[in-house]
Amino acid sequence: MRTLLCYGDSNTWGTVPVTESWEVERYGLHVRWPGVLRDQLGEDYWVIEEGLGGRTTIHDDPYEPHRNGLTYLHPCLLTHNPIDLVILKLGTNNLKHRFGLSAYDIAASAGVLVETILKSECGPAGGSPQVLLICPPPVVEVGVLEEMFEGGAAKSAQLAPYYQRVTENYECAFLDAGELISVSVVDGIHYEAEAHRILGEAVATKVREIFQ
Repeated sequence: MRTLLCYGDSNTWGTVPVTESWEVERYGLHVRWPGVLRDQLGEDYWVIEEGLGGRTTIHDDPYEPHRNGLTYLHPCLLTHNPIDLVILKLGTNNLKHRFGLSAYDIAASAGVLVETILKSECGPAGGSPQVLLICPPPVVEVGVLEEMFEGGAAKSAQLAPYYQRVTENYECAFLDAGELISVSVVDGIHYEAEAHRILGEAVATKVREIFQ
């Protein structure tokens, strides 16, 4: 059995698009994309969900503690060791206006996480886990999260080429989610259930390609 670690943010956790009530809801186990992935791959794969709302790549959030993806990454890898593949999907929260990061900077910070994984020795027999880096789809500045992500839409549309360059540098797999799905028009950040299904199925296809 192969072990897959899905390391991401609220869209990996399965947050339902947020309305003006600000109530945070979570999609069911078989609706959110890691669950779809698990259902698609079957019993030969163990899919671990490590999604956290607000998680960044390598940055501390001044308003939301414990969201630095780098700080928790290595302990997480050690916890689930040995891991065959880490599916890394972060970067959306780095688009928040408070961070002031460029698309290049966000991709470079994702590269720090890729390098950490590859050097972790948390793969089979003490080797390196493989990595699938997913570039998140562009955000839309609408709804209750509009001010938080001010200026993020334009930068998010520039991410994919930079993310792909990271995967080329580290010789790992790449998937551009923006070619497959769009964010919800409700809050401009999170995904509708259908988008989770499409993404989960696409990731399953990519995983099979990696291990064939």
